[in-house]
Amino acid sequence: MLFLMFRLGQDRYLLDAGQVEVVLPLLTVKALPAAPVGVVGAINYRGAPVPLIDLSLLALGRAAAPLLSTRIILVRYPVGAGEHALLGLVAERAIETVERDPADFVGTGVEAGMPPYLGPVASDEKGLIQRVRAEALLSPVIREILFQQPATHS
Repeated sequence: MLFLMFRLGQDRYLLDAGQVEVVLPLLTVKALPAAPVGVVGAINYRGAPVPLIDLSLLALGRAAAPLLSTRIILVRYPVGAGEHALLGLVAERAIETVERDPADFVGTGVEAGMPPYLGPVASDEKGLIQRVRAEALLSPVIREILFQQPATHS
């Protein structure tokens, strides 16, 4: 199974590459005043606004550093039965893919109290790598704010 690797601080994390629409360079972001914590704005992707989450801000409480290797990962985020919307994730050092067998991942042993988006870990010669469940990144409240359907006017 193919994964996209990125970093939060010094630690390595993986996203299922099957959820990734595209990886973009860091683009100009339209700020969204009073947006929920972790939501840093929106970008224009092919003429449509895409909400943007900063994974470093969400997980570490600090914004991602604007490095050459900092990327915007557009993931297909589930919003309903069989429906997806694009969600942008700002991630540092998102420049590498790795192949791993899903059976390589095991629980950390400290799952209680962990954010629901953090999954099991696998090990390699550099240490542990943790899976991130993109579909669990947003709380129900934030998901509703970002992906609510516009009211129809008659």
